[in-house]
Amino acid sequence: MGTNVIMGSSTLFQACVKSFPAISTRCLSITSLPETHQMLQKTCRDFAQQELKPIAAKLDKEHLFPAEQIKKLGDLGLMGVLVDEEYGGAGLDTLALHVAMEEIAQGCGGTSTILTVHNCLYAGLINKFGNKKQKETYLPSFVDGTNVGCFGISEPGSGSDAANMLTSARKESDHWVLNGTKSWITNGYEAKAFVCIAQADKSKKHKGITAFIVPMDTPGLSLGKKEDKLGIRASSTCNVILEDVKIPLDSVLGKEGEGFKVGLTGIDCARIGMASQGIGIAQASLDCAMEYAGKRIAFGAPILKLQAVQQRLAKMATRIEASRLLTRKAAALRDEGKPFTKNASMAKWTASETATFAAHNCIQLLGGMGYVSDMPAERYYRDARIVEIYAGPTDIQQLLVAHLTAQEYGLKAR
Repeated sequence: MGTNVIMGSSTLFQACVKSFPAISTRCLSITSLPETHQMLQKTCRDFAQQELKPIAAKLDKEHLFPAEQIKKLGDLGLMGVLVDEEYGGAGLDTLALHVAMEEIAQGCGGTSTILTVHNCLYAGLINKFGNKKQKETYLPSFVDGTNVGCFGISEPGSGSDAANMLTSARKESDHWVLNGTKSWITNGYEAKAFVCIAQADKSKKHKGITAFIVPMDTPGLSLGKKEDKLGIRASSTCNVILEDVKIPLDSVLGKEGEGFKVGLTGIDCARIGMASQGIGIAQASLDCAMEYAGKRIAFGAPILKLQAVQQRLAKMATRIEASRLLTRKAAALRDEGKPFTKNASMAKWTASETATFAAHNCIQLLGGMGYVSDMPAERYYRDARIVEIYAGPTDIQQLLVAHLTAQEYGLKAR
């Protein structure tokens, strides 16, 4: 029954894809999404509630990659949201990415991480910076759900200080040679290709950094142990180790020396995706808390009638709505080709803290039931925690917002 519903939604989704070019993000209303995005939202919501929510606890407990669901998401177009239709993608915009990631996160936080990294930091980057041959090679089988990609910029000694990376790229007569270790690689164990950011000329600092596309089966590339994480366990995380990895000269993504730009472009987009993930986790927490508060009887009435409970729910609902509006603004600015880095940081910082806040209050309202795995509240709490960390922790987002705001005043904050 669930499959038939999804297939029906898929047909609807394909119809909305065809009509999408006529829709402009300028149609974005403060109170509602454009009709096309509402259709997409329903498709994603149906999938998340029918295909992901029932298995999310199992995926989390057993650290399982949702391979079957990823293939279905590919069939729906959600593995190539930002990829041109010419290469099999959906050809949609950032607002669509936001809508999709929020809904998927409500079903399973780990699956939303897989999708966000794949869409923003692999497929989206190749679609934007790749040449025709690279797109034909590294997109079609990745946007239909057959394969997933991954991205590496962080290192054991280089996280937020990305320009200080040690992974090197040495150019020889007919190939490049990569050496180094990339850490915290989401999708590492399942990925078939890797966007790797490496230092090709250390004397030029960030201007010497270049981006490369590396097949995961390239000799010399190996994986570290799969990390045993607090949350988002449906997604794998590991180190990628590069030992004299030889790749063709045409493996450069974009231009030589522009790898830092390529990386930051992807990360800016990912912040919108991860803000959306945070909103989805927060919304799931509110839904759980509201349902419980309406049923749990204490002192002769549902606890929803207690003012203390109402105050918690009100704060959760308000912060979720504020985070959602911030994120939609960042998405709209990106789609309009306007500067959006500050807004993406604002959205990611706010939504990530909202996710933790909502999940915390959900557990508090459920009491002892919130602390056991019979209810999803404790998983929401664990999944929420990473959103404040990856793609730049809250502290870095605040520095970026301060720096970019000062620039608007003609001042320097650093």
